[in-house]
Amino acid sequence: MNTTREFAAVILAAGKGSRLKSGLHKVLHPVAGRSIIDHLMASVEALSPARTIVVVGDERQQVIDRVGARAECVVQEPQLGTGHAVAQAKDALKGFTGDVLMLLGDAPFIKSQTMQDMLARLHAPDAPAVVVLGFEPADPLQYGRVITHADHTIEKMVEFKDANEAERACRLCNSGLMSARAEDLFDLLDRLDNDNAQGEFYLPDIVNIAVKDGRTCAAVTTENPDEVAGINSRAELAQAEAQWQALKREEAMAAGVTLRAPETVFFSWDTVLANDVTVEPNVVFGPGVTVASGATIRAFSHLEGATVGEGCSVGPYARLRPGAVMEKGSFVGNFVEMKKATLGEGAKASHLTYLGDAEVGAGANIGAGTITCNYDGYFKYKTVIGERAFIGSNSALIAPVTIGADAIVAAGSAVSRDVGAGDLRMVRGEQIVKPGWADRFHDAMKKKKAAERK
Repeated sequence: MNTTREFAAVILAAGKGSRLKSGLHKVLHPVAGRSIIDHLMASVEALSPARTIVVVGDERQQVIDRVGARAECVVQEPQLGTGHAVAQAKDALKGFTGDVLMLLGDAPFIKSQTMQDMLARLHAPDAPAVVVLGFEPADPLQYGRVITHADHTIEKMVEFKDANEAERACRLCNSGLMSARAEDLFDLLDRLDNDNAQGEFYLPDIVNIAVKDGRTCAAVTTENPDEVAGINSRAELAQAEAQWQALKREEAMAAGVTLRAPETVFFSWDTVLANDVTVEPNVVFGPGVTVASGATIRAFSHLEGATVGEGCSVGPYARLRPGAVMEKGSFVGNFVEMKKATLGEGAKASHLTYLGDAEVGAGANIGAGTITCNYDGYFKYKTVIGERAFIGSNSALIAPVTIGADAIVAAGSAVSRDVGAGDLRMVRGEQIVKPGWADRFHDAMKKKKAAERK
């Protein structure tokens, strides 16, 4: 960073989020499988703040539990505006002599670089008292305006309802994000008043106070208005998801990933796809998925917590659950489910199979309809299948059980004891044939049915 001073981040997360109509706090709603506040905190943590303060209020325990030891939480009660919210951090930051970065908990996409730019601007030669992050949306709507001089220093901040026509023509809007030195910030906050229609203490007013004092205040502008988008409704949550997914798809394709129908593929925040991966339509990646080069994820597959090796093929209609590992060149086909299972190099499970708590050796072949019976209602048990073993269709492997290398399990077997390497295990009841029995049965039933109709 372009400053030797440490900084503290103050994240405002006290609002009710009533427009979401949810029992879950608004900053805990997920975007790409990660909560709004976790997206924001990850960007903050990349800059190594000296302190992180989260201001909580409504449904505070939910936020406190999510934040955990990563930040100190302070309570805003009652909630009397954004200026009042930041002021609640005063005691927590007593004696702190660094800079303060003020962020909104419902705006998850602010970049670390933008935060750094806001902090660095405080240490320019003109030493602004407050730095405001501005943005220029396609439609300024009713955002508050940042009125600036030619050198991007601020003349004043004005709410839309209080702006005249000339001020409303200004396209630079207030994002609500600011930075200031701690020694300046809390003095300015102490001077706020709530003489307005809402009876609240507004954070942007500290800029006007500083300007009246003859202090310089400055604006930093983000090039991407979407970066400062807040999430206050289900519609805005959906828009944020769409925004994030569109960006991720573009990044993936730029990195050498083929997406057959990009708009139908959904990533998680931590999805990692190597170059030369091909993803067919209608694929969903949950959290914790890594896919190596040359792999193909076929249509309508769902992956979560899975590792897919080089040159593997998944699906169509496959489900890889947490702990699924596919080693180089392995294959799962349609309607195959894996959970906490490893499929060895070159091994295949082509269709209609469940592999749970299992270890499958290299080159093994798992026939259609095979199930590893891993749960007795109380505990989970492991199935081990050796290299090059052949498991016939419609087999049930009742764990704990081990099938040796090169062994064969005949189709339709229910195997509850270990099978030695190179052995054949066939578990079938004796087939009984009764000549003519079916014909006699059909004749009898037809006569009975006819009699009932009379």
